[in-house]
Amino acid sequence: MKIIDAHVHFSQNRGLSNHAEQVSLVDYSLEGYLKECAANGVVSTVCMGSGERSNDPDDPNQIDHPMLADLTQVPPAGMFVCAGINPYRIDDTYLEKLRDLVRKKSIVGFKIYSGYYHVDVYDPVYAPVYRIAAEYDMPVALHCGDTFAETALLEYAHPLRVDRLAVNWRDVTFIICHMGSPWIYDATGVAFKNRNVYMDMSGLALGSAEGIAGLTASNYWVDRYQDALDYLEDCDKLLFGTDWPLVPMAEYIEYIKKIIPERFWDAVFYENSIKVYKLPLI
Repeated sequence: MKIIDAHVHFSQNRGLSNHAEQVSLVDYSLEGYLKECAANGVVSTVCMGSGERSNDPDDPNQIDHPMLADLTQVPPAGMFVCAGINPYRIDDTYLEKLRDLVRKKSIVGFKIYSGYYHVDVYDPVYAPVYRIAAEYDMPVALHCGDTFAETALLEYAHPLRVDRLAVNWRDVTFIICHMGSPWIYDATGVAFKNRNVYMDMSGLALGSAEGIAGLTASNYWVDRYQDALDYLEDCDKLLFGTDWPLVPMAEYIEYIKKIIPERFWDAVFYENSIKVYKLPLI
């Protein structure tokens, strides 16, 4: 089975590298990434850009405009990039750089870091980015749910905020990342109601191979995710993603396979990402 991992990270962020070294125990390098992809049938990935370029990558005011995979500068074959958006730096120059990335086909979408930036997803500051997304028919992924940093504010990361956004921008496709976990029922309701809202299944568990395998063996969280997804009736709104390097790919794939009925695997693990991100068939 071919797999598209619609949510990975390549970044200089210290939190990610520390987590990889101490918690998930993955090889957070280009070699490690390519090895995991090859071993698990992952033919394409979508990398969520943040573009840290300062000595303090945890300071949002110092995050520069979008990246092309910080660890490699040029993305490896099969990796596509969502440009991370810094709302504090949006001006005419910034927007022209975004348009240039779009015209050069260097990116396949945009990423809004809701919660990490203390700005509502429907704040007017983001309107120029949504207009570009509408003009070029590109999706916008939004961080929703729990955050990786204590300095983030969860009130800005709740998936219910995407409902107003989706209504205001009906011609833009939005992706609720992480199924808005722990607000999975709210996220599912927003996706069910709005034809232009999808969800990715990245980051539903974090940890090492042993830890993720333990979750897969247990039905506790699996039952809860399945219960929430019953509201959707089918799985055409779901995109597979891992949040690598926060989890190893192999064990996380098995975890999601246990949540999703097998008849929907091709759609969730491959076809839906092709449709939403408009990726080439591989």
